[in-house]
Amino acid sequence: MSRHRRFSVAPMMDWTDQHYRYFARLLSKEALLYTEMVTTGAILFGKDPDRFLAYNQEEHPVALQLGGSNPGDLAKCSAKATEFGYDEINLNVGCPSDRVQNNMIGACLMGHADLVAECVSAMQSATDTEITVKCRIGIDEQDPEETLPQFIETVAKAGCKSFTLHARKAWLEGLSPKQNRDVPPLDYDLVYRMKQAYPELEIMINGGITTFDQMATHLEHTDGVMVGREAYQNPYLLAEVDRKIFGLDTPVISRHDVLVKMLPYIEQQRSKGTYLGHITRHLLGIFQGCPGGRKFRRHISENAYKEGAGPEVLEQAMALVSEQAIQDAAFSE
Repeated sequence: MSRHRRFSVAPMMDWTDQHYRYFARLLSKEALLYTEMVTTGAILFGKDPDRFLAYNQEEHPVALQLGGSNPGDLAKCSAKATEFGYDEINLNVGCPSDRVQNNMIGACLMGHADLVAECVSAMQSATDTEITVKCRIGIDEQDPEETLPQFIETVAKAGCKSFTLHARKAWLEGLSPKQNRDVPPLDYDLVYRMKQAYPELEIMINGGITTFDQMATHLEHTDGVMVGREAYQNPYLLAEVDRKIFGLDTPVISRHDVLVKMLPYIEQQRSKGTYLGHITRHLLGIFQGCPGGRKFRRHISENAYKEGAGPEVLEQAMALVSEQAIQDAAFSE
């Protein structure tokens, strides 16, 4: 899994569901994909807990991100995740929303390193699947230079050897979750220093990463990069990951070809009662910046949610975009 964590797609609520992950896997065979955060309560007390853990076998390597702070509950959920065959189980110590704070989930746990260590230990006792942690560099008035090393050391002693650091503090009071993704300044150098200080640990970096040049710089100082919004809003970025990040000599799939590969999946999901729009909403960015991209998005947005809509909506939208025009535009840049 260390190899696949060289590039991963961040867990993002409402975005990285199984339909998006299937789509992303068609673009990159090597990237590690994360689920949306799933709370322990949803798994242990939900009416249909398996719904939160289901995924397509084509998604591997795929990691489950859990949200929770009760060691016993996290252990039970880790055991359940193992039954489903996840390749990694990640503990969320970074989400800043009020809802998760009230349930002692996410970034607020940065102030409770001993509890996080207990959670990690309990999770490891319940599974042989690797347990990892994704966190911020600090919260509120913490001094990350002081508190982040203490947090890493405490949790590492419990057995966690892999940390993904979102290079921003989270302000739990005064900033919304959306603002917490942009307003706190990025401190990449601090993440670099954590890797230097703890060479025996695996340290990945996350936050504001949008280009391969940026990734190359980060990979000189850390073990991996995690990309969030850019991988969702501009998903064709993933088509070059296997070559540029993993060094594989594999052909880059075209935008049209990846959409053609989505058609059988759409048919399969529709037979299970899935609305077309629940899948196609993840495809809207595939032609970002391309001639005809706006027409593509408009056609899907106006037609995918109509009663009886099927793969023909995607085929009609694809016909509005010329692959040759995309190639010509790229050549002229």
